[in-house]
Amino acid sequence: MALFELKIPKTIAKALSIPVRDPRRQQIRVLKKLLKKARFTQFGQQYRFDEILLSRHPGKKFQQLVPTYDYDKIFREWWHKTLEGTPDVCWPGVIKFFALSSGTSEASSKYIPITKELIKSNTITSVKQLMSLAKYENVPKKAIGKGWLMLGGSTQLQKGPTYFAGDLSGIQQKNIPFWFQGLGLYKPGKKIARERDWSKKLEEIVEQAPNWDIGFIIGVPAWLQLCIEKIIERYKLNHIHELWPNLAFYVHGGVAMEPYKKGFEKLMGKPMTYIETYLASEGFLAYQSRQGATGMQLAFNNNIFFEFVPFDDKNFDSDGNIIENPEVFMIHEIEENRDYAILISTNAGTWRYAIGDTVRLVDKEKMEIIITGRTKHFLSLVGEHLSVDNMNKAIEMAATALNISIPEFTVAGIPSGNFFGHQWYVACNDTVDENRLAQVIDEKLKILNDDYEVERRHALKTIAVKVLKESTFLDFMTHKGKVGGQHKFPRVLKGKIHEEWKSFLQS
Repeated sequence: MALFELKIPKTIAKALSIPVRDPRRQQIRVLKKLLKKARFTQFGQQYRFDEILLSRHPGKKFQQLVPTYDYDKIFREWWHKTLEGTPDVCWPGVIKFFALSSGTSEASSKYIPITKELIKSNTITSVKQLMSLAKYENVPKKAIGKGWLMLGGSTQLQKGPTYFAGDLSGIQQKNIPFWFQGLGLYKPGKKIARERDWSKKLEEIVEQAPNWDIGFIIGVPAWLQLCIEKIIERYKLNHIHELWPNLAFYVHGGVAMEPYKKGFEKLMGKPMTYIETYLASEGFLAYQSRQGATGMQLAFNNNIFFEFVPFDDKNFDSDGNIIENPEVFMIHEIEENRDYAILISTNAGTWRYAIGDTVRLVDKEKMEIIITGRTKHFLSLVGEHLSVDNMNKAIEMAATALNISIPEFTVAGIPSGNFFGHQWYVACNDTVDENRLAQVIDEKLKILNDDYEVERRHALKTIAVKVLKESTFLDFMTHKGKVGGQHKFPRVLKGKIHEEWKSFLQS
């Protein structure tokens, strides 16, 4: 079809043709390429990149000479200079774009450097994923050549002294390749994409919806669902396929899709193919490369050097902070079915950087991973070690068992007498008994997590559920100024955000 016959620029075509060989060799090749490019930067000089490049084992030497970083540490020591316009700090040149990222609804934004090289790498991985759709069976391939509705942040970025800042989705859309824009596939188009007011943007999309023939939708589930509901309501449709008959693919990432599927299916008249991606502000880490795959293939041959830290009590403190000298493994050393926190080094000047996510290798031969949660968004008051993956699965199983839809939820640890408990807040517009739902969630978690099952007999005494309207969760995000784009509701509430949530519910 037309899209697969598209004449892609030579630099990207060359990158796409790289054969997938041994992951270890590919990763060493990536590391050397990054080190060569950055060896004359301030960071490269301080940490002796030239010496690493001359080593017989550059991966191990890199781990010996370069410390690990989280955001606060690397910003305090290095990235603050790039915001001031200083060139050649962690990557050659002046950083012209910064992605504003807060992960979920946390307070202050992080400034993540975005370079033209990183944008190009993200584009290459996106095209690789697109090309993989050619191998899918029993899906309407013609949908690939239809419109792509990308529901992201505003492309009208904030202007700093020497840079522009905004949502990564807005930066990526602002830098959509000319050959993609030339096909006329990109929706909602440049004008609507610039709109900063989320309500106005939604209204304009709803207004233009009948003029588009959409094959793909891309964005965070909660906000896309809201957008589709508004379109259905405005045009008095039974389902969205009455307006967009060629809609066949939903590309999602950042949050597990399972809790949202029931709600989405109510809005559809035809089956959808769900495609998972792992596009973080720091880079495009992995993507679902084959139909029906459980996990996503790591993008290990495209300018990201991966390292993995076992997510356990030896390497992380009780708040989920990485220790100073953690146990670290390269890609060929990790094991299946074990949770790891990811460190990445990229062509945007992130070096041995902990992005805060935990993953699990589910297929070593294909290097496919699933995201299991966040290092700071887990619940372990008494050793129950409850991951976001456990929570997602338990919610999905409970919703199926009770035949209800649960599109959003969050959990907080609470005192229970001299012991502890979990307080669940669940979005559900169906009629459901809170005590029964708490019982079912508890039962499913005992099946999924042995530590949880043990602690339920000891120090974890109370499991409570509060059922709320889905709009309550969206209203809180609006209250926090975290509307649309890449903003996601946190799965675990701790500290200040928990207090703000309780105050919001009382008000």
